[in-house]
Amino acid sequence: MADGISIEFESIGSAKAGEAGGDLVVFVGEDLALSPRAAEIAGAGASELVARAAAVERFKGKPNSALVLTAPAGLRAERLVVVGVGSEKDAAKRDWAVLGGVTAGRLGARAGAVALEWPGTTPTSEEVAAFTLGARLRAYRFDRYKSKKPAEGEENGTGGRLTVLTPESGGLKKAVRAAEAVAEGVILARELVNEPPNVLDPEEFARRTEALEKLGVAVEILDEKAMRKLGMRALLAVAQGSAKEARVVVMRWNGGPDPAAAPVAFVGKGVCFDSGGISIKGSGGMEDMKGDMAGAACVVGLMHALASRKAKVNALGAIGIVENMPDGKAQRPGDIVTSMSGQTVEIINTDAEGRLVLADVLWHVQQDYKPRFMIDLATLTGAILVALGQEFAGMFSTSDELAERLSLAGEATGEKVWRMPLTPGFDKLIESKFADMKNTGGRHGGSATAAQFLKRFVNDVPWIHLDIAGVGMSAPTTEINRSWGSGWGVRLLDRLVRDHYEA
Repeated sequence: MADGISIEFESIGSAKAGEAGGDLVVFVGEDLALSPRAAEIAGAGASELVARAAAVERFKGKPNSALVLTAPAGLRAERLVVVGVGSEKDAAKRDWAVLGGVTAGRLGARAGAVALEWPGTTPTSEEVAAFTLGARLRAYRFDRYKSKKPAEGEENGTGGRLTVLTPESGGLKKAVRAAEAVAEGVILARELVNEPPNVLDPEEFARRTEALEKLGVAVEILDEKAMRKLGMRALLAVAQGSAKEARVVVMRWNGGPDPAAAPVAFVGKGVCFDSGGISIKGSGGMEDMKGDMAGAACVVGLMHALASRKAKVNALGAIGIVENMPDGKAQRPGDIVTSMSGQTVEIINTDAEGRLVLADVLWHVQQDYKPRFMIDLATLTGAILVALGQEFAGMFSTSDELAERLSLAGEATGEKVWRMPLTPGFDKLIESKFADMKNTGGRHGGSATAAQFLKRFVNDVPWIHLDIAGVGMSAPTTEINRSWGSGWGVRLLDRLVRDHYEA
């Protein structure tokens, strides 16, 4: 993994006035005033230079806006970067991670110092940590397969170095390390989603999860023989058209005070490439189907984050990894498969495959590990894009309390969810004449009928299904993400665990 940036810390009280080589970043509100210490570090005349340049450029100090002064007269800094934080009324909704992303974006691959304070505001350790998290996520790039890479100093080049000048405060090192762990988890998830499908097939995906063992995560990989013994025939039916064997990976982090206590559980759909199978997709955009494993990637990234920051919780991550390919051995529309639960499924459309994978993994987790709750993530339906665009993940839940907690975590991290309905009426749409259910209820309410299908495999365990088709891959770029694979969900679920489930 590479986040493309090196971050160091220095007390703002020890920074020498006027000796900021490279770039210097300072922050201002709508009054354009620098903090006394930031003005001193920038050098005599900095405040006047900012005021004059702001008037010319019509810079108002609005949140996350920026003004760049190149070779500012009388200052040692090569560039003075002025970042707006808005007025006092914007403080309650200030996102420190986004502020870090804005800063890293303006610095690019250059070296710079950041005077992280402004009049009336001295950041806490948690805010500084969030700032560095955003900077790391903004700096991430995936250029492994480019033979010609940007040079140092170019906008997307390598070699960015950030020195954060911040007031000394207790707990800073611990908070920053926890933020680094989460950033590493997000970047790991992005790496997995960005990999091409000829590299990241199910066996290779499973092999990469073994790296978590170095962090203390117990990793169990089930091959097809083990899955047949367990009765995972729905998952195996999806995989039978591919030359690549399926895998299921179960990852366990026991960080809670009682190792025997029930874990919180996260389940991910991992279709490394989805051609649609016999119900083959159109060719337009099919290359994006390498990202149909974004749910599984999130679960792996989350387990990395929890273990790396030594989260005081027992957590389980389980992923079902397959390819969905057309072949003489592939399942057909009209087939009937028997899931691990014993329930039978009539295959109407082989492109509705992710729910078959999740059905067996969800059943395995609830039956064998007795979790406190289960949350699954899947790029499951195009219908959720029609409903919510790329602003929210669709959330379907059997637990009001769990749904409310996840919604709050979404507001805190910016990885937002929107609750969608689960009702018995949707069950009627997946009734089958020949089996216990069909694997699709048709076009109308496609996301809801898919969730209703999954609900039949969770019994009474508190459960959330997140349809992340709009946010997990090919998502809009933001101040903290310039990657095709967004790593969506790692920060959301880490926040949920941190706020409610750690000892």
